Amino acid sequence: MNVLLLGPQGSGKGTQAELISKTYGIPKITTGDMIREMKELDTPEGHELRAVYDAGELVDDDLMIRLIDSRLDRGDTMPGFVLDGFPRTMAQADALDELLGRLGRQLDVVFEFQVPAREVLLERLLKRAADEQRSDDTPESIKRRLEVYDRETAPLVEHYRARQANVVGIHADQPVERVFAEIRQAIDQVAARV
Repeated sequence: MNVLLLGPQGSGKGTQAELISKTYGIPKITTGDMIREMKELDTPEGHELRAVYDAGELVDDDLMIRLIDSRLDRGDTMPGFVLDGFPRTMAQADALDELLGRLGRQLDVVFEFQVPAREVLLERLLKRAADEQRSDDTPESIKRRLEVYDRETAPLVEHYRARQANVVGIHADQPVERVFAEIRQAIDQVAARV
């Protein structure tokens, strides 16, 4: 089962990616984790990533595509994977489509995490920043990242809806267990058709 999670920061994608990974025995591929690890390295790339990430901007498409290409090429993704945080731009979506085509795979389901109230996202992200002592989650950088999401990533929902018609809206402003129940129901329906 190849799963893609789309939604704004703070919508719970990371939590749900972890639950999907554990429940279905597929690796979660979280670009945010990859970037956070790389930006702590004392390398030119690490310094560049730190500056971009702390400013709330998106990481260069080329670097993200190379990271994902390398990760999807590993054997543990053969039974499936859950992607969280990629793609974030149309160029990345096109590159992912091309990469999956080359690997002879496709996305089975794309979940759109819907949280209508921005205050909920801001509250969640500020709580996470305090809990995890994340310097990158300031109110200003959060607002910038949400604006970037609206401009760059939100249009991908229509891209996948038009191309593959496998987009499932998830009410992500509910408690974790209810959100996961919606996801499980959708995955089980998709699995039954495959």
